[in-house]
Amino acid sequence: MSCFSAADESAHYGFSVCMLLEQYRDQLVWADGGVDELGTGDATAIADVVRTIPGLRVRSYDISASSVELARANIAARGVADRYTVEVGDFFDQADSAGGDQAATVISNPPYVPAPDRDILMPELWGGVRGNDLVLQLLKTGYDNVITAVASYSDPETSVRTAQDLGYRVVNFLAMGLDFGPYSNEPKVRAHIDRLCAEGRAWAGDEGYMVAIALFSRNPDLPGDRADQLLRSLQL
Repeated sequence: MSCFSAADESAHYGFSVCMLLEQYRDQLVWADGGVDELGTGDATAIADVVRTIPGLRVRSYDISASSVELARANIAARGVADRYTVEVGDFFDQADSAGGDQAATVISNPPYVPAPDRDILMPELWGGVRGNDLVLQLLKTGYDNVITAVASYSDPETSVRTAQDLGYRVVNFLAMGLDFGPYSNEPKVRAHIDRLCAEGRAWAGDEGYMVAIALFSRNPDLPGDRADQLLRSLQL
């Protein structure tokens, strides 16, 4: 299993997480309980966030042992191994464990490439038939606050409406346009994205798509409900 890396997407993820954690520091209470993370990747984006924000602690889980090895090296190189820990394992097993400690906030840039099946160039990037399987699963784990990527070609409306049904509001988000890369531009994937767009379950342009890092919250102390703004920002 290899470790996916995309500089522009990683930078957007890290910058957005940093801004949201800083802006809503008191309400997200991460100074007390830290932050959990689904999927570590190479850890560079969030390691830089941890280095930037004093007192932030992140506990991350990744199913790929090779990714965890690389992540730990990158974390150590940035001098934040005492505040950013990574474990090999299934995040959802930990979240479902009766004895597991759960922070109030979870962050994630999960795989979101939609395709009919996992038989694509990099199967680790498969997010299910509509691309949002992990986002939907993450929203159902019971965290008060979820900071996650929402891609325009991965049935974002279902993700947002499911969040609303679960009691979440979109407090805020940061959206960015991205070019199709080699994995989303694979003919099998692009044809599937085109079908999702035709069905009204996705938005994408000829050359790219939008991705937003959004803060979903059930905390009544956090103001705002920008769900419709988020969906409009993803439409191409």
